[in-house]
Order: sequence, then C-alpha cells, then structure tokens
Amino acid sequence: MQKKTVQLTDWLPTTKKETELRGWDEVDVVLFSGDAYVDHPSFGTAVIGRLIESEGLRVAIVPQPNWRDDLRDFKKLGKPRYFFAVTAGVMDSMINHYTAGKRLRSNDAYTPDGRTDMRPDRAATVYSRILKQLYPDVPLLLGGVEASLRRVSHYDYWNDSLHKTILADTGADLLIYGMGELPLKELIKRLRNGEQFNSIRDIPQTAFLCSKGEVPENAFGEEVALFSHEECLRDKRKQAQNFRVVEEQSNRRSAARILQEVDNSTLVINPPFPPMKEEEIDASFDLPYTRLPHPKYKGKEIPAYEMIKFSVNLHRGCFGGCAFCTISAHQGKFIASRSKKSILTEVKKITAMPDFKGYISDLGGPSANMYRMEGKDTSICEKCKKPSCIFPKVCFNLNTDHSALLDIYQAVDALPGVKKSFIGSGVRYDMLLHRSSDEKINKSTQSYLRELVVRHVSGRLKVAPEHTSDATLELMRKPSFDLFYQFKKKFDELNEKEGLNQQLIPYFISSHPGCRDEDMAELAAITKKLNFKLEQVQDFTPSPMTLATEIYYTGFHPYTLKPVYTAKTKEQKTAQRLFFFWHQPENKQAIVRTLKLIKRADLIKKLYPKG
Repeated sequence: MQKKTVQLTDWLPTTKKETELRGWDEVDVVLFSGDAYVDHPSFGTAVIGRLIESEGLRVAIVPQPNWRDDLRDFKKLGKPRYFFAVTAGVMDSMINHYTAGKRLRSNDAYTPDGRTDMRPDRAATVYSRILKQLYPDVPLLLGGVEASLRRVSHYDYWNDSLHKTILADTGADLLIYGMGELPLKELIKRLRNGEQFNSIRDIPQTAFLCSKGEVPENAFGEEVALFSHEECLRDKRKQAQNFRVVEEQSNRRSAARILQEVDNSTLVINPPFPPMKEEEIDASFDLPYTRLPHPKYKGKEIPAYEMIKFSVNLHRGCFGGCAFCTISAHQGKFIASRSKKSILTEVKKITAMPDFKGYISDLGGPSANMYRMEGKDTSICEKCKKPSCIFPKVCFNLNTDHSALLDIYQAVDALPGVKKSFIGSGVRYDMLLHRSSDEKINKSTQSYLRELVVRHVSGRLKVAPEHTSDATLELMRKPSFDLFYQFKKKFDELNEKEGLNQQLIPYFISSHPGCRDEDMAELAAITKKLNFKLEQVQDFTPSPMTLATEIYYTGFHPYTLKPVYTAKTKEQKTAQRLFFFWHQPENKQAIVRTLKLIKRADLIKKLYPKG
C-alpha cells in the first residue's frame, strides 16, 4: 500500500485555486503543455515542472489549454515572474494527430479517454503565439520534442513544404533542445542571479534568433554556418547538405556552434551539454513524483499512462542512428544511465502502488540493451561524428558488455513484491550477435540472451529488422536481414531447450526511401517462408530532422548527394503496404497485378502456390 494518502497539493498546481492552496500569491514559471498532466518521470511535462520546483521556484502547469474560446486558460494564472514555458508534449503534435496517409488518428494516447480534440495541430506554435499576443513583454521558453526537432529549417510532411526554424514561427525568445534538465537549471541559476532573460545567449543546448548584426561572440570555440533558409528553398541539395552538418554536430561530444540566416535574422544553435552524469540523471528520476495522473482526470483513462505505469526507464540516448528515427536527434547518441540504487528505488515505489500485481511491464529505454554502454577509449569518441556506433558494423571501441544490465534484471527480480519483470522495449539483436575480442564480454552477451529469452519475455519478444532488402536496410542504417535469421535460430533453440512457447514479433516499414515494390514483394515472400503473418508494421512517416525525411524531401542522400527513389504518391505507398498483408484475400488481385507489372511473376507462385 502507499505510505500516505495523496492530497491535491502533492501535484504541481494547475489552477489559481491550487496555487492559493499552497499559499502562493504569484507564480515564477507557468508551463503550458499539449499533454495531460501525469506526474510521472516518463512524461516530460512532469519532469520539467518538478525540476523547476526543485530549483526553488514556484511553477504551475496548464495542461492542454483551450485555444478556441476566450483564452481564459492562458490568462488564469496571470504573468509569471520569470517566464512562460511551452511544450507540445512528448510527441510532435502532427505525428500525434495524423497517420502516414495524413488521416486523422482515432485516439490520442496522452489525453484523457484518448480524445483527439484536446490539442491543436502545431501545438507549440499555437500556444506560443497566443502567449505572445497576450503577454508580449514576458519571455517565452520553448522545449520538448516538437521544438527540438524543428529548431532548424526542416521539411514538414503535412503541408509538403520547407519550414523555417520554429523560433521564427512562434516568436519564442529561447529554445531548449534535447533533454532539457541541464540547460534549464543553468537558465534558472542565471535568472536568479539577476541576469535578464534576453541577455542570456551562451547556455549550451539552447537556440535563439537575433538580428544579423547582433550575433553574440562565440563562447564555444568552433563554429559552422549553414546555407540560409532562403537558399535551401531554392536548392534542395543545399537543404540536404545542411542536414549532414546538423546531424554530424549533434553526434559529436564537443560540437560547434551552428548559424543559419533566415529572413533578416540569424539562428544561433549552441552546442549541447555533455551527456548527463549518473548523479544528474538520477536526480531527475528521483524527484518527488506522485506517479499518478492529476486528480482532475479522476474516472478517466490516459492510455499512455496505463501503458507505462509499471515500467521503468533505465537510460536515455541511443547510438543506433537509424535513418527514420528521431530519438538520437532529441536524446543524443551518448547513453546516460541511471544508478542501480535509483532504479531499485523506483521499482520499490511501483511495488507499493495499490493496483500493482507483481509484474514490471518493462525494464527498458530507447533500445532495451544499451544500458551503461560507451566507448572504451573516450578520446576516440571525442574525434568521432558518426551517427551510429553499430552501423555498418559494431564499432571496435564500443563496450558491449551486458553484465551491468543483467545485474539490474536480477536485482529487480529479487525485490519483495516483484514476481517477474519483462522487457517491452525493442532489443538490438545485432549487438547480441556481435563477437568481441574480449571473451568476458562475449560471455556476458550469451548470458544476457539466455536471461532475456527465458525470464523476461511476456510470450512475445519485439525486435525490429525493419526490412529484408539489404539495399533498403543500408539506407535505413540497419544490419543485414541475415542477422535476423541468426537471431531467430538462437531464439528458437533457447525456447525449445527450455520448453517455452514464445513468439518473435518483427517490426517492418514500407515506403522507406530506397524501397521499391520489388523489395516489398521479396519481403512478403521471405516472411511467408518464415511463417510470419505480420502485425507490427508501419508506412514510413517523414518526421522532422531524420535522414530518411531529408532523402524523402530533397531526393538526395545528404552524405553522397546521389539521387534516391522514394515512394511518395498515395498509390505508390498503398501498393507497397499491401505486401505486408498478402494473405488477405481482398489484396491478392492487386498484388498479382503489381508483380506482373514489375516482371516478378516468379513471386506469385511463392505467395500463392495454389494459384
């Protein structure tokens, strides 16, 4: 049972009445969010709110404000002493609202009862413009995924055009990108020391717009200038070249400051902070969260919360560098891992929850098995700007020791009240198949694989080969499908040996840049032979600041500037997607027609041997 009965004041205030219950006559920071307020470390709004609170400031949260009425939600707490903060939530609001086919989604996982009408399209921009209209003299800070991925000129799939930095669209005074704790703490410290918000221009991991002639002196040494937004509008190759610069700088330990001219202003992007130290990431996860949705949602279900309420995030960051994924662009490729003590403390809090039945749903992260992994010789990492540490092969300098992760699994399972812990995050099987020159590491990998399959699979293990075509996989920055065969063989052998009946659930993507109809036809034939009827599939959705999106928009690979084919029209994308569902009778005629058109009638017999 919980140690004490929770009270309304255990949450950060969301209304004037709640601030008065705390005896406040004013607020230092008001945080507007596109998500419902769930006071849990997996929800960015709660993390930022609790961090501001821990710095001794009075912070209030306005979750999912109504932007269509008289704007009372934006006025109810008045002017803050320091600044307004705005986030669209833990997802880009356009991806949250629309499918790859640009159809409205049927639910919003971060909204009570999954309602889809509680946040606007481009939420960060809508909220910011309202606040700037109502309170033009109050500084406005932008953060979260939507802001982070739109900090520079970027392609917007939903209106098929190149957008300026989101700072230009919102009128925000400062943007924090990536994991916001370190830059936010520094900003608060400087404000409390009496510095003016708009004079603070040298905090790492921040971006801002200034007049062309007023770019502040570079406090970071190295500097790189991008092609202007206007040049990119005229020449897509220049946009592609810009992306390579931004991605490479994002993946350096010591990056350069980035400049880009837009309109009559200059965008300045300061390089990121170093990866968070253990004590820094622990401090974020150890803040006094109630781990519950705000009481205003009583009787309503927030789907995303129900999904993660009994899960634990072990680390941040991902060094996979997948071409279609935004994680490294936001969280970075360097892994920041929590201490064992912090993780076990969180698990103990979960076991005290009244509705906990003994099962931890996930001990994971962006990728399940990257906990505590980093370069053996960090001086080599200092010189590196590659987007991936495991593609095209596992870096010789990467320590792939799984021992620390094994220790966490075993320590969690030994806690009173825990019957079993599962791994719900995706596993990078290429690292489990990698042979290190260090036999101790190889033994840890073998032990991890056995522990994972025997003790931590809830009947189904998720992995993400993404495709079967080597040419497409190379563009995706994913390993050859040959490795999936190897992994499946080991998985099946372990299941047979232990008398288990568990499934491997592979994820695949259609219409990714470089993928042709023939590649999808081969995928269908290969997965049929493996007895898979695919469930976890998606059509490629271009999201800002990924390699695949830049290829989709520009038509060129940013690293080679060679043209790349991409399925773009509704008809092209539908034709590719149908191959996932070759076994559905209503798709057979269209698939056969496509196979004849691409002169691959040989695959008709493989898919439909009975004719």
